[in-house]
Amino acid sequence: MLDMKFVREHGEEVKANIRKKFQDHKLPLVDEAIELDKLNRSLKQRGDDLRAQRNSMSKQIGSLMKEGKRDEAEEMKKAVSKIAEEMKQVEEQEAEISVKLEQCMMQIPNMIDPSVPIGKSDEENVELERFGDPVVPEFEIPYHTEIMERFNGIDLDSARKVAGNGFYYLMGDIARLHSAVISYARDFMIDRGFTYVIPPYMIRSNVVTGVMSFAEMESMMYKIDGEDLFLIGTSEHSMIGKFIDTILDEKQLPYTYTSYSPCFRKEKGAHGIEERGVYRIHQFEKQEMIVVCKPEESAEWYEKLWQNTVDLFRSLDIPVRTLECCSGDLADLKTKSVDVEAWSPRQQKYFEVGSCSNLTDAQARRLKIRVNGEQGKYFAHTLNNTVVAPPRMLIAFLENNLNEDGSVNIPTALQPYMGGKTKLVPKQ
Repeated sequence: MLDMKFVREHGEEVKANIRKKFQDHKLPLVDEAIELDKLNRSLKQRGDDLRAQRNSMSKQIGSLMKEGKRDEAEEMKKAVSKIAEEMKQVEEQEAEISVKLEQCMMQIPNMIDPSVPIGKSDEENVELERFGDPVVPEFEIPYHTEIMERFNGIDLDSARKVAGNGFYYLMGDIARLHSAVISYARDFMIDRGFTYVIPPYMIRSNVVTGVMSFAEMESMMYKIDGEDLFLIGTSEHSMIGKFIDTILDEKQLPYTYTSYSPCFRKEKGAHGIEERGVYRIHQFEKQEMIVVCKPEESAEWYEKLWQNTVDLFRSLDIPVRTLECCSGDLADLKTKSVDVEAWSPRQQKYFEVGSCSNLTDAQARRLKIRVNGEQGKYFAHTLNNTVVAPPRMLIAFLENNLNEDGSVNIPTALQPYMGGKTKLVPKQ
């Protein structure tokens, strides 16, 4: 959420930013917010004037009573009662306008970074850099579920009976590989100085609206019936929520966390043929990075975060590239975002395995995450990034480490988490 003072003083810039995101339907929100803010400030001023008037008259009543001027005092009491009635009306109007203003402001997108390329959709995202040489083997690579089935490692049919489409059973070596990747990612980030955290897997509505836009909430979140609780779509939600309505000591910044959680997503919308199997699912596990820092440090942390993901994938012999998200592909709270994509030898193209985002103070302003610094209080900056998210990451791992005989190589870094195994041999 933007600072209302900024919107008031830079309304045309805010509108230009909305146009860059191709959300012209939100343009009226800027003028609406400015009008609501003007009315709100007017009501606040009227309330202050009435309180001052009431306090002054209350003192006069006391003086009149001491002087024995009871009739004058009674008349003034009636006037004070009328002022009190008006104050109540003003306060009710102010509360109503404040709610409308907040709802309006929460729909206005964050200001994008000047370096963000302008484009309508993810088709206009811009490749930044490649890491590792993409290889296409001479033998045919099966679809990822077929590879898993050779190890008796997946059961989608039973999962459909139990929970429906978008769920799965992982078994045997594939399940172990899944857990090994998560454990390796955890230790990888701990070795880089991040604090390991297991957060709550459910959050309240005030945290949900603090960490994401309304559109994201509708398309992603599962709500617990009859409770003010939602299942998290990523541990970033509860990790940033950890700081809700707090004043942090500037000397303690930055907070750098790596958190594990299961994730639950509706995944609304049509899915392409490459999104069957375990590519796009309703339940998965993820290792995440979260940073809460000073505003002047967020750009540097942004570069560090996506580099961590690149380094982890390269340590597992998986070629990757980074892709700058264009303006139309940025969620409303993000000022800048880069996707990390892994190479798929089967598809002979890259596909998304993680996303790194700088949200500047957008989340902090919604959640009231403030910092007490030498120059006074200010809102913190928040960032997040995927370390690794199997089972999607398993697709990249299996394809890039598959041998012609159907076996799968285990990179040196992962072998301690697989009981020392150097290779997985198919059962079929």
